[in-house]
Amino acid sequence: MTALLRISQGLRTFVADVTQGFIEIIHNGFALVGLAVMFAAIVLLARPEWRQSGELQLIGWLQTRQLELNGVEAQTDAIERATAANPQDLPKQQAAVAYWLSKKYRVAPEPISALVAEAYEIGDRTSLDPTLILAVMAVESSFNPFAQSPVGAQGLMQVMTRVHSDKYESFGGKLAAFDPLTNLRVGARVLMDCIERTGSIEGGLRAYVGAANLPDDGGYATKVLAEHARLQLVVLGHSVPFQSPQTIPVMAPAQPSRESGATLVHFNS
Repeated sequence: MTALLRISQGLRTFVADVTQGFIEIIHNGFALVGLAVMFAAIVLLARPEWRQSGELQLIGWLQTRQLELNGVEAQTDAIERATAANPQDLPKQQAAVAYWLSKKYRVAPEPISALVAEAYEIGDRTSLDPTLILAVMAVESSFNPFAQSPVGAQGLMQVMTRVHSDKYESFGGKLAAFDPLTNLRVGARVLMDCIERTGSIEGGLRAYVGAANLPDDGGYATKVLAEHARLQLVVLGHSVPFQSPQTIPVMAPAQPSRESGATLVHFNS
């Protein structure tokens, strides 16, 4: 019986010693890890180029791993290239316009929200009504950033890229016509020039569509102004029913008039 008690006490002592040793090892291990992390942080702070190199290597490893798993290369900066915004982050009136356009033209509200926000920013910097810009965009392309008419008008605002190629130079070249925000900015600039040259919104719209010297613009100005009026009601908080967009016929190209100073902009499809 005494032998059993001694064996039992010996086992308890052994287990206690092993447990204590294990705890000390873990404690010392954590301490070493902490010291290693602190040392690494000090080194990275002192040598930022090492930190940047490490970040690039980590991103490269993650992209390679993503490619191996899914067959698609990960691009962590893709979100920065997306033309999108959360409509809930917009001011109330802008959000109302974005949701209304999204439903009418069956386009996701996030990209529409980015376009609405940009139109309002342009409106703040110029004399253009942002809802007029959006009305032109709606009639021109139904918010398709890759639209092209039979005569070469391109993008959201359907600007004739070959005529206004100089306006894209500061954005990197003519291919920027298919960047939604760039096309919006160039189109708004052309529209503003047309309105200032003709002295009225209706005259500016006729010039914008290339009908400044034609007896008829095919109903273009009327259609844009009608959409503009609907958007203004949306801004005021009214419930505005949707109306299916009407097709504006393509007009034969008109030659610019030197006497009037008119500039061929584009012809709507």
